[in-house]
Amino acid sequence: MRIMRLHEYGEPAVLHLDETPPPVPGAGELLLRTEAIGVTLPAVRQARGDGDRAPLPRGLGGEVAGTVLAVGSQVTDYQVGDRVTAVAFADAYADLVTVPTATASPIPEHADSAQAVALVRSGHVALAALATADPRPDESVLITGAASGVGHLALRLAKIRGIGRVVAAVGSAAKTTFVRDLGADEAVVYDDVDWGEPVDVVLDAVGGDLLPRALAGLRPGGRLIYFNSGGGTVPAHTLLAGSTTITGMTIRRFATTHPDLYQRHDELLWQLHATGRLRPSIHAELPLTDAAAALRIIEARTNLGKVVLRP
Repeated sequence: MRIMRLHEYGEPAVLHLDETPPPVPGAGELLLRTEAIGVTLPAVRQARGDGDRAPLPRGLGGEVAGTVLAVGSQVTDYQVGDRVTAVAFADAYADLVTVPTATASPIPEHADSAQAVALVRSGHVALAALATADPRPDESVLITGAASGVGHLALRLAKIRGIGRVVAAVGSAAKTTFVRDLGADEAVVYDDVDWGEPVDVVLDAVGGDLLPRALAGLRPGGRLIYFNSGGGTVPAHTLLAGSTTITGMTIRRFATTHPDLYQRHDELLWQLHATGRLRPSIHAELPLTDAAAALRIIEARTNLGKVVLRP
């Protein structure tokens, strides 16, 4: 089978197309023939070797959608021929991948694979961030990375939830029309001197150098939900001065600690999709062999919505 792997760390161009034997599903795993692969910022960081440097050669992790070709032992919920979307924590950029059933969700008949891979994982992250913040309709929410794969869904879901004021923070003025068309009440650019009136909740999808600015956008007593892989630090006295809080959120832990809510979120995402109220934006669909170009789009943060690879 074909798989895009790293033989060295560095720029996206270091990805190399290899031919390897197909993987075999282990206990609690599915073997999928991929039909769509979601490209994420963590994959860019994996390619650069930021953080954990696994032995080489290595594949990248990502969201996948496809058809089940085989099931491992202890699998009872899925069978050969089912269409699912799931997360492959490694070796996702390939014709065939193994995924744990714990991350799998069935794809309804009406859904295209690219839509499924753009909707489910990113939608789950967006819903989990909103559930963690639990904003009231009379509160305001600011979303950083609001044009990203997760951010644009968080924006739509906040409006569907009935939040009265949703502010979309984006990296360039070129993205402001996109987020306003999705329903943002206000759009600000990171470099803007004024981000408008402070908000009750920040959903931070960016982190890094933007984290202090996002925290400064909170009202006294506000809360920031941190769910990105961008790092960043803030002085503890900043939290004390504003009586503000930062809560970290990872979808893996959320799914583990709130399994019933995670399942309801899965059903909600597909209900909203079926009724046309939530349709993820696909920025680009590229062939698997153009994975490096897909990573460059994400790294440059020029995407409006999801970037998808098609094997």
